[in-house]
Amino acid sequence: MNIKEVLEPIFRQVFDDEQIKLAAEMTADDVDGWDSLSHVNLIVAIESKLKIRFTQKELLTFRCVGDLMRASAEKAGLPVA
Repeated sequence: MNIKEVLEPIFRQVFDDEQIKLAAEMTADDVDGWDSLSHVNLIVAIESKLKIRFTQKELLTFRCVGDLMRASAEKAGLPVA
């Protein structure tokens, strides 16, 4: 299982949209309802599912979904694709 297969259902649940297809270049502007509160919910859901923790510094470096996917994969020991 790769990180996209793990994260896609989390994104769909957090944003209540079964049509979400993750792409590395996606940003918050590409997802309806992605605001500061849903961002926190997303990060908490990812950390909980993967049993990982992001530092504040790491969170501030994420510019796109690809950054989040790479960091999550690295921490969880999963392949990116």
